Amino acid sequence: MGETRHSKVLIIGSGPAGYTAAVYAARAMLQPVLVQGIQPGGQLTITTEVENWPGDSMVMGPDLMVRMEEHARAMGTEIVSDHVMALDLAQRPFRASGDSGTTYTADALILATGAQARWLGLPSETAFQGFGVSACATCDGFFYRGREVVVVGGGNTAVEEALFLTNFATKVTLIHRRDSLRAEKIMQERLFANPKIEVLWNHVLDQVVGEDDPKGVTGVKARHVETGAITEIPCAGVFIAIGHDPASALVKDQLKMREGGYVWVEPGTTRTSVPGVFAAGDLTDDHYRQAVTSAGMGCMAALDAEKFVAEHAA
Repeated sequence: MGETRHSKVLIIGSGPAGYTAAVYAARAMLQPVLVQGIQPGGQLTITTEVENWPGDSMVMGPDLMVRMEEHARAMGTEIVSDHVMALDLAQRPFRASGDSGTTYTADALILATGAQARWLGLPSETAFQGFGVSACATCDGFFYRGREVVVVGGGNTAVEEALFLTNFATKVTLIHRRDSLRAEKIMQERLFANPKIEVLWNHVLDQVVGEDDPKGVTGVKARHVETGAITEIPCAGVFIAIGHDPASALVKDQLKMREGGYVWVEPGTTRTSVPGVFAAGDLTDDHYRQAVTSAGMGCMAALDAEKFVAEHAA
């Protein structure tokens, strides 16, 4: 049998929300334990340049997460390389079962497991992730000033990304597999009225084309869903906008959820439907999905947890 370890505050997840929560919880002398999960650092570890993190005109995503981890450690957080496989929120102390065999118990729990962008699963898409293939126009659109880009999708996310990218790109081609969009009508009207946007109907992304030295995207091949005919589109960037999946499987039957599998929190707080359990970052935020807003929510979660622990001290 593995060991059982108790802490006042257990943090699950190691993106901006988790590490910021760790910094604040440690400063509150709560001696937090943070379990990193299978992707330490979260989604920023698969990005390259980050230009919208306050205080850094440009920082590499993986480097930023290394700095956050070091900061959390320096404040006194114990960081564990483990993956939580199961949670029991039925009673306090809460119990988390790690893949290592360790059982973690805690008086308060901060969930910061994040979300993952949905990808198409194409080998060429994977090959150029971070080198012209992105799932976040707000994060990476700035890099495509004066260039042509492609957006894949047909819902609100895709239309919003396409419209945002017109602030930088000379042309945006929206590739959609159907002959009509799923986005809200007002969003569609804005899209169709924008002279920079062209829609390629009844097509799916077949291949991302690029070069290796230097590594970057040069275009895409789109396939007609009925005829199979291939259309080649030159572009410097490809934005996959087919939605995100929050990493909420651990708690989907134990916490109140919102549409899309996002964890519900009481407005203006990080409190979930179970007292003592707090959620921060992309796990609960389907709107902003930015590193800086996730970090802010991590701060809120630690402060909420500090208050809870103080009120329920034995």
